[in-house]
Amino acid sequence: QVQLVESGGGLVQPGGSLRLSCTDSGSIFSIYAMGWYRQAPGKQRELVAAITQGGSTNYADSVKGRFTISRDNAKNTVYLQMNSLKPEDTAVYYCNGGLKLMQTILDWGQGTQVTVSS
Repeated sequence: QVQLVESGGGLVQPGGSLRLSCTDSGSIFSIYAMGWYRQAPGKQRELVAAITQGGSTNYADSVKGRFTISRDNAKNTVYLQMNSLKPEDTAVYYCNGGLKLMQTILDWGQGTQVTVSS
């Protein structure tokens, strides 16, 4: 059974960078398209970035040019490099995946908190 564990969040000043990691404990990670999602207080969870099994990527307009999603199938890990962070990026970040891009068929992990504040 797939279990997702997100890490790498923290407190960062505006303009700073963070790199999030999402590790899948299962052995079939490579068959999934994966995505990073975030949920800010009082708001719905939203897609931030997604990556296909083959490595094609898709980004929300709000993060284009600042965030980069990547994956290492050998390590069962998907990454989110976040640069030029803004206060509005503050949220709990989660990963999930499915057989098609933007599907979320896996059990949600605990997420990792990202706080952008001076």
